[in-house]
Amino acid sequence: MNFGALIIGDEILSGKRVDQHFKKIVSLLAARGLRLSWAEYLGDERSRIAATLKRSFAAGDAVFSFGGIGNTPDDHTRQAAAEALGVDLVLHPEAERELHVRFGDDINAARLLLATFPRGVDIVPNPFNRIAGFCVRDHYFLPGFPQMAHPMAEWALDTFYPHLFNRQPMVDRALLLTGPKAYESALLDLMQRIVADYPALRLFSLPSIGEDGQRRHLELGVEGEPALVDQVMEEIRQEVERRGIGWAWRD
Repeated sequence: MNFGALIIGDEILSGKRVDQHFKKIVSLLAARGLRLSWAEYLGDERSRIAATLKRSFAAGDAVFSFGGIGNTPDDHTRQAAAEALGVDLVLHPEAERELHVRFGDDINAARLLLATFPRGVDIVPNPFNRIAGFCVRDHYFLPGFPQMAHPMAEWALDTFYPHLFNRQPMVDRALLLTGPKAYESALLDLMQRIVADYPALRLFSLPSIGEDGQRRHLELGVEGEPALVDQVMEEIRQEVERRGIGWAWRD
C-alpha cells in the first residue's frame, strides 16, 4: 500500500504558517518501517480539494489529510470529501457524543458543525480535545493543529496498518563521488542499467553544489533490502573505480 499526505490551508501556501505535518508523517511512517509515497499542498479551494480527493480515493492509497475540517467559512475539507464521495453531510452520532464530553451541555449549532461529516464515515478520536476527525476508504481527515493531528495520525497507523510494519528492513548506502568526471550525465548509463537490472531497489543521485556554484560531490546510492543493497553498491563501486572517478563511502 502507498501512503500519501494532503496538507491543506491558504496559510501554508502564503507562508503565514510553516507546515509541520510533512516532516512528522514521514517520521511516523519511518518509525514503522513505512515510507511516504507522495504529498500535495492545497489551498482552501473546495473544488480543487474535491478533485484531488476523487483521484486519491480512486488510487486506493492510504492518505492523511491535514487541515480544513473546522466550522469556519474558510474550512472546506469536509464538504469537499462529501462531494468526492457523492454523499451528503450529516451529524455523526459518535462525533456528537465526543462534543458533549468536551463541552457538556454547552452545545450550539456552530459546534455541531464540528461533528457534521460525510455520510457513512467513521470517526478518528482526538485525544487532545475530543473534537473528532473522520476516516473513510483509507483516508484520514485530521485537524490542521499539529498537537491534535499528529497523535490522531499515529492512532490510525497503529490501529489499521500494523500488519504492514517493518515487514522488510530497508537500508540505503551511497558513494560520494568527486572529481571532474563525477557528474550525473556522465553516469546516466550506469544509473539506467542499475534501475533496469534491480527494480526492487530505489536509486538516488544527489549532487551537492557549494555557495560558489561549484560542484562539491555527487552522492550516488540505492535503497532496499540490505543484502541486495550491498551487492549493487559493490557493483557501482567497481564501475566508478573503472571509470577513474574518485569516491568514498558516505558516512
